Amino acid sequence: MVKVDEYELPDDLYYYEQHTWMKKEGDLVRVGLDKIGLARAGKIVFIRVKQGKAIAQGKTFGTAEAGKGVVPLYAPVSGDVVETNPSVDKRNVAALNEDPYGKGWIVKMKPSNLGADLKVLKYGPTVVPWAQEEIKKIKA
Repeated sequence: MVKVDEYELPDDLYYYEQHTWMKKEGDLVRVGLDKIGLARAGKIVFIRVKQGKAIAQGKTFGTAEAGKGVVPLYAPVSGDVVETNPSVDKRNVAALNEDPYGKGWIVKMKPSNLGADLKVLKYGPTVVPWAQEEIKKIKA
């Protein structure tokens, strides 16, 4: 676990610059919203996800309504959304706010170009400097 300021970022996840994360799980990847993104958005109150659609890396796979407005959810990798988290559905978003890296994941995707997509994601030593810059935006 990497801790930057008061934000914890599990070190086994890959982070997309728009505050989604992904974790490889066999042929699929699990996707969620990171804690820095949650802090920037405010408490999530509603979520809408596009299931069964092919999504390109960096394009939206859904939206979340939060204290600071509507927040687009960006795909960290290209692929098809094959499953949504039954514990995070429309207005049932407590798990997303309380446990974004565990029970609060949002979708599972079948990646279509994982090798190339990983080159864009933050992982390992690139996470800390990125997180520090993003936290400055919260405090500004």
